[in-house]
Amino acid sequence: MKSIIKKSNNKAAFTIVELLTVMSIIVILIGLLVPALNQVRKFSREVKQQAQFHSIGAALELFNSEFDTYPDSSAEGADKKPYCGAMKLAEAMVGKDLMGFNPDSVFSSDGRDLSSTRLLYDAGGKTFDPSSRKGPYLPIENANAYRIEEIYGTLGGFTAGSLVLCDVFGQVTNKTTGQKIGMPVLYYKAHTSRMKHDVIDPDNSIYDYRDNQELLLLGRPWDSGTHRLAKESNQEGSFPDGARFYENTLNIQVTSTRMPYNKDTYLLISAGNDGEYGTSDDICNFDFKYRELHK
Repeated sequence: MKSIIKKSNNKAAFTIVELLTVMSIIVILIGLLVPALNQVRKFSREVKQQAQFHSIGAALELFNSEFDTYPDSSAEGADKKPYCGAMKLAEAMVGKDLMGFNPDSVFSSDGRDLSSTRLLYDAGGKTFDPSSRKGPYLPIENANAYRIEEIYGTLGGFTAGSLVLCDVFGQVTNKTTGQKIGMPVLYYKAHTSRMKHDVIDPDNSIYDYRDNQELLLLGRPWDSGTHRLAKESNQEGSFPDGARFYENTLNIQVTSTRMPYNKDTYLLISAGNDGEYGTSDDICNFDFKYRELHK
């Protein structure tokens, strides 16, 4: 019996309408997927930042058990030159030369001892007595320690070679190597003998916003803008310097008085994903809830 089915010479193919439909669907899916992936990356970096703070916190507790105090965070060093909280944190955690903390240090920008007559480090930042070092309390490979000039280029009033610990967000181009690095981790030590949390009276407040103010006033490394944590203004006029710091470190669970978070220890603040301090994506070592300023 002969087959009555005729073989067709025409090959199956997509029409233009079908191709355009498929391409449109792909574009829509990509449009939905990219924001989701960005959110996943952002969340991953935030988790990584909290892990860094956990490591720094453990290292600070080791320092505290060794010296019965947390590192100082005041804006000046013992030599009365700018040497802020972020820099003192780095020195305490890894030393000025990444070889550990020198127990004779008085957190001086020039590396001298308390009498100011003996240099603890040579001109290259290396210690004269490496056997006396403590730590490093943070593993060097995970410390994200960089010289201040690598971040800002300009030094302001700071001494060249001063180290800071950088966050994990990689928003800054290293002025020396061109690689992406983070912004400095801000560090504030609590004055446990004080009871205030007030921008009007920082000398008697548990935390002093000025501890890192000169660093903040260097601005954003990628433009000429000033960080909102340092200065703030709106249509009604300017807020006092430090107002955003005190508002966003205020522990809202304590209603009887103005009291900061971590009133007995220290604060750590990262600029977050946008690289700017004083915005809603800042990462802190406390339950940070961003609050806008209102006059």
